[in-house]
Parts: sequence; C-alpha cells; structure tokens
Amino acid sequence: MPIREAIAADFDTIADITNHYILHTPIHFGYEAQTGAELRSSWEKFRATHPFLVLLNDEQGGEVIGYAKAYRWRERAAYDHTPEVGIYLRNGLQGKGLGRPLYAALIHACREKGMHSLVAGIALPNPGSIRLHESLGFLPVGTVRQAGWKFNQWHDAGFWQLIL
Repeated sequence: MPIREAIAADFDTIADITNHYILHTPIHFGYEAQTGAELRSSWEKFRATHPFLVLLNDEQGGEVIGYAKAYRWRERAAYDHTPEVGIYLRNGLQGKGLGRPLYAALIHACREKGMHSLVAGIALPNPGSIRLHESLGFLPVGTVRQAGWKFNQWHDAGFWQLIL
C-alpha cells in the first residue's frame, strides 16, 4: 500500500477515521467529533516540523485508509525534539499488517526531521497497539492510572518511548 505525506484534501477522510475512535472507543480520549477543517488547521501549524503520513488503498483509487503523525508533545522549547506520535487505521483494518510499514515510515521521517525521541501514549488496555509499538523498538516508560474518563469508566494511559 502506498504511503505519502498528508495533503490538505485528505483531512475530511482523516476526520472520518479519527471520529470512529472518538465516538465509539476509549482509544482516543476526545469526546466530540472533529471536522476535517479542525484537523487540517492543527496540521498546518506544525507541518514543516512534524511529519504526518497517510496510507492509501491502491485498490480503491488511492483512498486514505490510515494515518500516522508526529505532533507537539509538550509546549516548552526543550521538548521540540521529542514529539508524541500516533497511528489510526480505518475501522476494521487493524491487525492486518498495515500499521507497521506506515509507522516505520513515520519513524524514518522523524529521524530525517532531526527528532531525538518519540513518545506514544496508549489508552489501556490495547494489546495490539502495545505489540505494534514494541515491535518497532518502543519501550514502556510508565503508566498514568485512571488518566481518562470515557464511557462512564476510568482508563489508564500508558507511555512508550523510542530513542532515535
């Protein structure tokens, strides 16, 4: 499956992918659906410094079926070389081996941008995401217990890090 940098026209589809996780799972701690315009605006602020890649389904005319992104982890300048990273695939495509090459491409792009380390936050439990991160060299660095309240229960947030 082809992988490329995101473009402005991708963000309505990216919003659709994201909104499944927001509205139906505790994997994304957001509560409200996001619009393509909102996500595009966030991307535009950091696109020069933080890679944002999309995975295309070449069997359906290049439709975006997933994305991986690096984004600002903390606001202070000392953190500028340590972004948070995340990956989302269209619902139903998890566990098919599509995420690994996409995430590997993001890691490579972060190296190219001069990033020093990557931080991944994972809403727990999420064994598939843990397997993906650890298969790419991320190591667990801590868990914040009962960090997020969603769907009437508390969820832990685990953190994994990859030193580049």
